[in-house]
Amino acid sequence: MHIEQRKQTPYVFYGQTTSLCEECMGLVPAKILIEGDNVFYQKRCERHGVQKTKISSDTGYFKWCKDFQKPGDRPLTYQTRTEHGCPLDCGLCPDHEQHSCLALIEINEECNLECPVCFAESSPMRKKNLDLKTIERMMDALVKSEGEPDILQISGGEPTIHPQFMEIMKLAKKKPIRHLMVNTNGVKIASDKEFVKQLATLKPGFEVYLQFDSLEKEALINLRGVDLRTVRKKALENLEEANISTTLVVTVKKGVNDHEMGAIIDHALGYKCVRGVTFQPVQDAGRNEGFDKNTDRCLLTDIRRAIYEQSDVFKAEDIIPLPCNPETISIAYGIRDGRKVTPVTSLIPQHDLIAAVPNAVSFEKNKELKQRVIDLFSLSSGDLNTAERMESLLCCLPEIPVLKNMSYDNIFRVTIVQFMDRYNFCLANIKRSCIHFVTPHGQIIPFENYNMFYRNGLVEQMRGRLKKAG
Repeated sequence: MHIEQRKQTPYVFYGQTTSLCEECMGLVPAKILIEGDNVFYQKRCERHGVQKTKISSDTGYFKWCKDFQKPGDRPLTYQTRTEHGCPLDCGLCPDHEQHSCLALIEINEECNLECPVCFAESSPMRKKNLDLKTIERMMDALVKSEGEPDILQISGGEPTIHPQFMEIMKLAKKKPIRHLMVNTNGVKIASDKEFVKQLATLKPGFEVYLQFDSLEKEALINLRGVDLRTVRKKALENLEEANISTTLVVTVKKGVNDHEMGAIIDHALGYKCVRGVTFQPVQDAGRNEGFDKNTDRCLLTDIRRAIYEQSDVFKAEDIIPLPCNPETISIAYGIRDGRKVTPVTSLIPQHDLIAAVPNAVSFEKNKELKQRVIDLFSLSSGDLNTAERMESLLCCLPEIPVLKNMSYDNIFRVTIVQFMDRYNFCLANIKRSCIHFVTPHGQIIPFENYNMFYRNGLVEQMRGRLKKAG
């Protein structure tokens, strides 16, 4: 008699989450499947069937992220009620689990470039500028929510071409905001030295978040539509001369510039003013010409691997999940002395890096060190507190020498920020989101939700669908 043999699944069922249908953008259940070193969401939509999307290329790192979860810090106030359910109540609504580590205010829609990749869909044709009164109202909404906001990033459009740009920046400096940044393509910084001198008056507590996608012509044309190598070089020279703290921000597209992670880090270390590099894989939102999820998506784990394979600055163990939202943000810190960087994370015992390990002896054994690690590895670290936090951490590790007169100049960080889109959306992770937009109406909305549902008005359609179904 022939007896049928049971077959083992070709995957490990690791758990369940709520994601998005890639066709209708509706909330759908998603299995989390592990196949070898890859992690997938397998979604099921009643209307559009089964969809399978890779969300991680490193199973070990994906599991490691769970060890870094910690209790969130709630905002002081909420702007909306919980009515329709996440992500349709932004925000922030009482269902959100994290305050604003970094808040963005878009002061205009106009830009002096028209990049093929732009989540805000800015262009020279969009002339809308927010007035000073509206912008102050937005700042006040943030202050009401946060008390003392950690970081406010002024963005656009291209914010530096707003006719009242310096007035806006000076207004922000009067508010109880710990760290002020401007998100810029660097065109004006490269061409106007007097403008750079004005930026220097905003120090301390000010930083330039400089778009810096590539050192190669072809990649820049693919991402920005124009060869910006000369512009970026001149912008960095002017920022270096004025000693303005700068973070290079790299939009990463698979097959376009993902081979340059190491080269860009090494290039950054050639400038004293550069405090670090932030890598952001392309998000499928806004203007994203010819985007294909199968060929263009670059995952956080792909970038993390590229960093330690292409550069000698940080090893794999140095690049750790950020506790406030571990699956979407990775960070590595080092002590910088010229071009030499001493990674901090590799010098700390592994168990002391873990932000939340139940039933672990080491958790209680070195509680003070654990808290200092968590404090340092926060997205909110800026030039007013990072050096102090680093010194505080190093005092717990006497075998590591502390540089004399240590300042923000001696800090070098690499950050990977993977914004979620229709492919890797996870309801649990969106509730932990700590990067938020402030709207002219005083709402504070997670970055991903704003770009996917609110900027384009899709949220109203989704609420309507929900009412009909109910």
